[in-house]
Amino acid sequence: MVQIWMCILRPRVWDDQKHQSIMMSFHQKFIVLNNGNKIPAIAIIGTGTRWFKNVETDATFSNSLVEQIMYALELPGIVHIDAAEIYRTYPEVGKALSLTKKPRDEIFLTDKYSTQIKVSDSPAAGLEVSLKKMGTDYVDLYLLHSPFVSKEANGFTLEEAWKDMEQLYKAGKAKNIGVSNFAVKDLEKILKIAEVKPQVNQIEFSPFLQNQTPGIYKFCQDNNILLEAYSPLAPLQKKTAQDDSKPFFEYVKELSEKYFKSEAQIILRWVSKRGVLPVTTSSKPQRISDAQNLFSFDLTDEEVDEITELGLAHEPLRLYWNEVYDKYNYAAQKV
Repeated sequence: MVQIWMCILRPRVWDDQKHQSIMMSFHQKFIVLNNGNKIPAIAIIGTGTRWFKNVETDATFSNSLVEQIMYALELPGIVHIDAAEIYRTYPEVGKALSLTKKPRDEIFLTDKYSTQIKVSDSPAAGLEVSLKKMGTDYVDLYLLHSPFVSKEANGFTLEEAWKDMEQLYKAGKAKNIGVSNFAVKDLEKILKIAEVKPQVNQIEFSPFLQNQTPGIYKFCQDNNILLEAYSPLAPLQKKTAQDDSKPFFEYVKELSEKYFKSEAQIILRWVSKRGVLPVTTSSKPQRISDAQNLFSFDLTDEEVDEITELGLAHEPLRLYWNEVYDKYNYAAQKV
C-alpha cells in the first residue's frame, strides 16, 4: 500500500513578480517507496514530449527548456524533474542544474535508460554518460524505459539489465531504481531474480487509460510498486469542442468551478488520489507552479470514484506504445 507523507512549507520570498501567484502556505506531499525512501508526489517538469529531439547538438539545444526547468527550480519545495536518455535533453538539464541556487538535495532527478533504441551499451554505461552531461554524481530514480530487451538486440537479457540496475543502486549512483512501461509478466520476470524490488513502474495512465496493460494497476498496488503516470492529461490534450457535453468533461468542469482550480489540476489530483504519481510538464510558468502546489486542495472519495467511473465509460485513449499495446485495449478500461 502506498504511504503518503505531507509537509507544509513556508516558501522563500522571491523578488521576481512571476512568483507572486504561489500561495504563501505551500503544501507538498511525498510518497514512501518500498525501500523507505521518499519521493515528491508529483513530477512537474518532464523533459521529453515537446522537447524530445532525434539528435543532441548545439543547434538543437533548447534555451526555452532551460528556462522552464529554471522556473521550476525557483519554486518552493523539492522539485521533481523527469529526464531520459532517449529524450536527448541532458545538456539542458545540466545547464539548469549548473545555474540554479537550489541545493541538490532539494531536487529529485529521474533518469531512464533506453532499452528499445540503443543509445549506450548498458544501464551502467548510460548512467555514467548522463551523470556527466547533467553534472551530478547521482540520480534519485533510474528506470529501464521499457521491457523490450533481448540478448540479440541489446547484448543482455532483461534479467541481466536488472542486475546492472541493482549494482548502480548499491553503489549509490541511483538512489532508487525502477522500470517503465512494464506489464505484469515483465515485472514477474524481474521479481523472480531481484535482490532489490523495483520501487517504481512509470506507465501511461489517465482517466481514459486506467490499465496500460491488463491488471497492471492492481498488480503494482498489491506488490508495493509505485505507479507513476505519464500523459495523465491525455483527455484534455485530445478534447474536441464536441466533447464538452460528454458526462466526463461536464463533471470535471463542475469540480473545477467548485474548487476554483483548472481542469488539469482536477485530473492530476484524481491521479494522485488513485495512489499514482503524476508526471506532467508545461511550457507555461503558471501551470508549472499550479502543479507544484497540487496538494493545496483535495477531492472527496465520492468525487474520485465518479471521475474513475466516468473515465472507465470512455473508450481507451492511448497516446504511446500503440504498436505493442493496442492489443490490450480490451482490458485498458477495467479495474
